Amino acid sequence: MFEPIRKIARALRAPTVADREAAYLNASRDRFDLEYRQRQIDRGLFRNGL
Repeated sequence: MFEPIRKIARALRAPTVADREAAYLNASRDRFDLEYRQRQIDRGLFRNGL
């Protein structure tokens, strides 16, 4: 009975910081781009209220 409501709630929730960071890293083209993106995350790219 509550499963459809849970599915809707899951679909409407905003992505977490960890989700956004993972998506950003997964979009890297090569190893160098991945390392650059990791440094950006370490510097707080997604944690400083962007």
